[in-house]
Parts: sequence; C-alpha cells; structure tokens
Amino acid sequence: MHAARPPSRPFRLVPRLVALILLLAAARSSDATPNADAQREAFRQAYATAQQGGDAWRAQARGLQHYVLYPYLEAASLEHDLQQLETSRVQDYLKRYPGLIPADDLRRAYLGELARRQDWTGFMALYRDGLGDALACGELQARMAQGHRLDFDKDLGALWQKASLPNACDPVLQAAHDAGLLTPTRLWARIDRAMAAGAGGTIASLAAWLPKRDAIAAQRLALALRDPAKAVKEAAHWPDTPRHREAAARALQRLARRDTNAADAGWLHLQRRFHFSQSQRDDVLAALALFHATDFDDHALQRLRELPSDAQTDATREWRVRVALARQDWRAVLQAIDALAPDQRQDGEWDYFKARALAALGRTRQAEALFAQLATEPTYFGFLAADRSGSAYAICPDSIGDDPAIARSLLAEPGMQRAFELYAVGLPRDARREWARALAGSSVATRREAALLANQRGWYDRAVFTFSSGDALRLYDLRFPLARQDHMVEQASQAGIDPAWAYAIARAESAWMSDAHSGADARGLMQLLPATGAQVARAYGLPWAGGDSLYDPTTNVQLGTRYLAQMAQRFNGAPWLASAAYNAGPVKVDQWLDQRGTLPPDLFTATIPYKETREYVARVMAFSVIYDWRLTGRAVPLDARMTPIGQAYVPPGPGTVRKPVSCPSTAAAESPADGATVAAPPSPGSS
Repeated sequence: MHAARPPSRPFRLVPRLVALILLLAAARSSDATPNADAQREAFRQAYATAQQGGDAWRAQARGLQHYVLYPYLEAASLEHDLQQLETSRVQDYLKRYPGLIPADDLRRAYLGELARRQDWTGFMALYRDGLGDALACGELQARMAQGHRLDFDKDLGALWQKASLPNACDPVLQAAHDAGLLTPTRLWARIDRAMAAGAGGTIASLAAWLPKRDAIAAQRLALALRDPAKAVKEAAHWPDTPRHREAAARALQRLARRDTNAADAGWLHLQRRFHFSQSQRDDVLAALALFHATDFDDHALQRLRELPSDAQTDATREWRVRVALARQDWRAVLQAIDALAPDQRQDGEWDYFKARALAALGRTRQAEALFAQLATEPTYFGFLAADRSGSAYAICPDSIGDDPAIARSLLAEPGMQRAFELYAVGLPRDARREWARALAGSSVATRREAALLANQRGWYDRAVFTFSSGDALRLYDLRFPLARQDHMVEQASQAGIDPAWAYAIARAESAWMSDAHSGADARGLMQLLPATGAQVARAYGLPWAGGDSLYDPTTNVQLGTRYLAQMAQRFNGAPWLASAAYNAGPVKVDQWLDQRGTLPPDLFTATIPYKETREYVARVMAFSVIYDWRLTGRAVPLDARMTPIGQAYVPPGPGTVRKPVSCPSTAAAESPADGATVAAPPSPGSS
C-alpha cells in the first residue's frame, strides 16, 4: 500500500453491488456442477436486483427457494427499503430465519431506523442485547420514553468505561447529566480514560458538564491532543495545577513527534514553570530523545545514551541501535544492542546487526558463528545472514493431509455451506462472516480442515490466516499460494518486473483477499488507491472503469504490476526501494535517500523512520525469496535483490543464478535428509 490515501469511508451498498458484478468470473468453486453454476448465476442476478429494493428479485429467484443463500435475497431487498418498512414484515423475516447473519443485520438496520423514527414501542419489540453501543443507547432512550429513570451503575456503568461513544448515545448522556448522575468524579474518570486513548473529542464534550474551573482544565487537555503546538505556546500562561501539568506534558510529547526543535524550546521554558512529576519528566525526555533519533539529528545518539534509566523505553533503546547503524559506528552498535531489554534481544534483527558489527570490527569468527546460526531461519534476517555466510536458504516445507470425516461434517454444516457459496458467488466479505460464525469455538483440527477445503476452492486467504503460527508456518504451499498464476506471471513479465516480487506485494498487501479495503481507501489484491489506478491506466492506455474495478483481480493485478514498474523505474529498478515507495510514497523515500543515501541496503532499511514501512520492506523481500522458490525451485539471493543505492537492478531472467534451498536438521525434525536440498515445489498450477 502507498502514501497519500484519503480518509476511509463506510462500505456502501452500491460499491458492494459493483464489486459483486466484478468478481463473478473469479468466484468459481472447484467442485461446481452445471446445476450449481446455474443456481449461482441466478442468485447473482437476483441479488443485484434485490439490492435495489422492491420485489422484482422474486421473479429471478424462482427455483432458488431451497438454495442455501436464498435468505440473503429478501434481506437485501428489505434493507434497501428500510424507511418504508412496517415492523410486521421485519418480524416475519426474523421468525423465518432466526439466527442467520442476514437476519441479525436486518434487525440492527431496522432498529436504527426505528430509533430515527423514535418508534420506541417497535424498538423494544425487536431489541436484543449485544447489538452494539449505538443500539444499547437506543434501548435506554426507549425505556426512558416509557418512564424509566436512569440508574448510573446498572444503565451506564459499562458504557461509561468507553473512551468514546457513538452520537446515538448523546441524548442518554444528556439525560444522565440532567438527572445529576454525571458527577465531577465520574466525568474526570472518563476524561482520564479518554486522555489515555487520545480521544480529544470526548474530553471536549465532557468538559461542558464540569464546573467552570475544571472545564477550563479539561479543554486544555483536549487542546494538548488536538493542537499540541498551540497548547505548548499557551501553557506559558497556565496555572501550575495537576491537570495543567498533565496537559503541558502531553502536549510536549505530541509536539516532539511533529517538531522536535519546537518541543525542545517548549520544554526548556515549561520545565521551569511547572512542577512536573518525575514520571512526566521522564516521558517528555523520552519523547524528545526518540523523535530527535527518528530525525537522525547530530546529537541524537548522545541524547539517547544520556537518557536516565527510568526514562528509557523499548523504543528509545531500539532507536539507539538504529542511529548507531545510520552512522556505521559499530562499537556504538554493540553497546546499544547490549543495552536492549532482554525480551527485545530475542528478535533476530539484533543478532544480525550484532554479527554485522562484529564483522566490521574484525571479530570474524564470532560474526560467522552468529550468521550461521541465524541462517537456519526462513526470515528476512535469516536470508540476509545466509547470503553473508554463503549458506543455502533454510526452507523446510511441510504438508498436511485432509481428514475425510471432518471434511464431511464441515460440508454438511449449513453455515459452512453458506460461507463457501458466498465466496463462490463473489461475496467474500459475507463469506468470511459466515466462516467465522460457523467455526467459532471449533477445534484446531476442524479449522485446519476448513482451510484446506477453502484452499481447494480457490479461497486462498483462509489458509493464509489459519496457518499462521507454530509448525503450520512450514505449510508454504498453503501460506504462499500461486494464486492467479497465469495472470500474475504474465502481467508482471509484461510490466518488466519480477513475478516473485509482484506475488510478494500482493501477499503482503491483501493476503489474497480480493475485496480488501483499507482505511485509506486502498482496494483489492495489490491495494491500489482509485486515484493511483486511474493514473496508471492513463499512463499505459489501459481500460479504467472507476475505483470499484480494483476489486476485480484481473484489473487490480494489471494495474498493480504497472504501478510497481513505475516505482521501480524511479529507483533504478531496485525492488526493495520500490517496495518502500509503494508503502510510504516515493516522496518520503526520496527524502530518506537525501539523508542517508550512502548506506548499504540492509542499514538503510533498518533506519527507515516508519515502523510500518521498515517492516513492510523486510516482509516483501522475504516473501520474494519464498515466491521465487515456489515458482522455480531455487531463489535469487536477497543481496542480489537489494542492490546498492544508485546501482541499476535488472530483474531475473533465464540466465539468472539462483541459490539452492535446503532443510538443515536444526530447522525441522521431519525434514529431508539432514542438509539435503529441498526438491522443487509442485508445478505452479497445482497449489
């Protein structure tokens, strides 16, 4: 995913309809029969009509009355027509389909409509506990309309613990205030929770119910969260009270993230004005040191070293290492790694950089031992260590057999039937919901069998999420599927990029969820923004049917591979830099190159200020190795993929030298013969 994304917005009915149409070709079950295909096609047409409301869908749904997804049709029509519905129609549907997800959705939606109408009698007839905070507040409104007097502990106790609440709760909170239930003690307790959660809006709204002096202090706490620069400036005139000290300290910490020099100046002045607690002083000092470090200021390393022990955090200790790496001060690197907390030291990243430091200082034997040990791990740092030590990559694949009895039981379960059918007709979001409900509380064996069944039907993301820990990490054919291989390889080749890299981006971005939709509005397998998709389509003369076309895997891969090619071209072809640009935006990468463009690739990556981007690059590069092995049986060395900054990178071709993959005895007990080279994986179409 990449930078400059607009704010997210709710998933609306029309995009879901468009996405359904776009996903038709991709939604085919491996065990479909001609009759099943006909049912699915009839359902798709009827569902598209039902989403427009009315009863026209019924004519298209003739013969589907016994189809497992039939309840979804009527629910879609009723949800569209909420404002015209009578309660009896909703009640009739709920009686016929109790416990189904579309029934639950219809209940929630119609309760919201009844609350809008203030039909509290109808609301109470349909309400059930556990439907969310907005409807819980609606239920309280309904009871108050019937003469109920609020009891704080019984009615509001649980809601009051939330840092923020939906607007639907405002009338209830106002009624509680008017009844004298929102005492200053209770208000401050919730303000403190909101402060910890960074919910400035909640604090500002609660402040109005406090006595004047307290209200001013609460508003200044909210200001510290919303506009820390203004708060730091105004704090010079605030009284030295506990609440104002808290606001000033929080404002300084938040300002440090945005403008470290301004935060330094503010701290210099405000520490003389306020009697900050030692904890507050430590928090401010830690924030100042940390964000000077992420800016790689000249005195950043010294500031981190000189932090009082009580002010040090995992973040400041980690960034002491990263600043030392940026300077290639290898003795300082070793000192900083030694200063890490014990649980931090368990990360293979620090073993790798300790080995790099030892090698740079001439302590070759110690460095080689660390590299050799780390090279037994199939991770980004393990692959880098294997390149340093000249070892084969340690990938120990495993397989898992199916259990026919569990499979039969699952396929007989209506919830699983609905899940598989929803995926087959192109409604993966609804399919995942049915999946989660059907498997709630199930055994590990059952979940694994369900993932195998899904994988057989081309529903790859279920296995990716199911086999995500322990020994299951060795199920590479399931965790790294060669999904849509005919199209991915073809489009990557046409774009002039390595197919293994394109696969790695898709796997990292969406885990093969074709309808993936981020909070920043990135969409589809390769998580493209609509604006990016439109730009790439124009640049390459490709068809463009709007942002929702990105949910179509064919369109998404076609445009995503071209966008990757654009990023690669901007950075001399280097996939590791292009990956950073894909995540953080090319402008940010240019800024980092201006600051630290002389560093080797592994050190540059380790000093990327954004944790998300730093980890993203490492993940994509590791996935590239694994996908290269999945495609070819061997792998282009990672150090060949991570070319030095400024050096041209050429994607692998027929004559590219790839290194072997082996399964050392230390990596897996049930491996091939110790140290034996792992056979090439099955032919690409078989996964």
